[in-house]
Amino acid sequence: MQSYIKPMLALSLLAALLLSSAVSAGPLEQAKRLHDRLAGVPADTAMLQQMADYIALGNAQAAAELAMQHPDFYRTTLKLFATPATNRDLDIFEPLNDYSATIIGLVRDNADFRQILQTDVLYVAADSLGLPPYAADNNAHYQALDQQGIDLQQYLEPRSQSSLLGIPADASAGVMTSRAGAKAFFYLGTNRAMLRFTLMSQLCTDLEPLKDLTTPADRIRQDVSRSPGGDSRIFHNRCLGCHAGMDPLAQAFAFYDYQFSDESGNNGRLFYQQTGSSNSQTGSRVQPKYHINAGNFPFGYKTEDDYWQNYWRQGQNQSLGWDNSLPGEGYGAKSLGQELAHSVAFAQCQVKKAFETTCLRPPETLADVNLIQQTSERFSQTGYNLKQVFADTATYCMGD
Repeated sequence: MQSYIKPMLALSLLAALLLSSAVSAGPLEQAKRLHDRLAGVPADTAMLQQMADYIALGNAQAAAELAMQHPDFYRTTLKLFATPATNRDLDIFEPLNDYSATIIGLVRDNADFRQILQTDVLYVAADSLGLPPYAADNNAHYQALDQQGIDLQQYLEPRSQSSLLGIPADASAGVMTSRAGAKAFFYLGTNRAMLRFTLMSQLCTDLEPLKDLTTPADRIRQDVSRSPGGDSRIFHNRCLGCHAGMDPLAQAFAFYDYQFSDESGNNGRLFYQQTGSSNSQTGSRVQPKYHINAGNFPFGYKTEDDYWQNYWRQGQNQSLGWDNSLPGEGYGAKSLGQELAHSVAFAQCQVKKAFETTCLRPPETLADVNLIQQTSERFSQTGYNLKQVFADTATYCMGD
């Protein structure tokens, strides 16, 4: 018994020492930590003292706002925050592109962050910089912006996505229909990747936790075998749980594709089958990828349009917090983006990612969890201003 008490006592003393260290951190030390976490670079002496003075007066919020005025909050911190969502490898070192630049611009402008999944906007560099103009089929514009270390706080400007990409305004859906998003998640495949990676990056969940074997299977496409390897139990116990909810949602992307324009693998553009046109293979606006491997189960669902339904509004996945003021169904990517962005899971995910960015760790304690919950509620009640979330999480961790 005695040998058990000693380790416990040692752990208690260590916890007390860590708590004492955090509490005893003075305003100057807290200011330094706050600036380092938000801007990613040390503050100059005058800035540091001004931030420390605000903290000493009990106004850490003002100190955080000062730190977020530094160009590297946009050029580095927000770029690292946004970039993993732009590629399948979740790589933070991908070049700046229209997906990540749009996230940075919306944060800078204190915009309703739900726009990232539903609005006709892309952020580009100001014409006055003389950079290569935005091109729908390459990333030269953003690579130049990135390589020259341009101040993104000052020189990013919003443009209508539809005019830049040559698609109808009602076919635009924020970053999902950006060039970078299309290149990563519409290329080849079946367009299910766009749904999966959007769930991962913007709702902080993958398909496995959403697996629900009670979901109706009537919208599962023909390419999904009902007897993989000749064993129908695999379908009923594994495949059905994901595809039953995923397939009716991913149908929103039925008119989209990504088409490479050369053999380099770098250049290409978003393609959208517009009203009044049809694909030669399908005879409709639906892209051929939605009809591949139809022989796997000919009696499965055949995609005829871009009508989506959210079956996850029933059963265990109600826990994602769907907005009951929305119908839970619709046509196309824009309305699906609205469905996803209006969920509680979307708000909580943005706060969790901001917490990990500013605190340099995942939420671990009960206090951390409570902060995530409270900040998510504030985020959704005050116009979905993500810059405020960065300030809230950074000030929470400045005593760590």
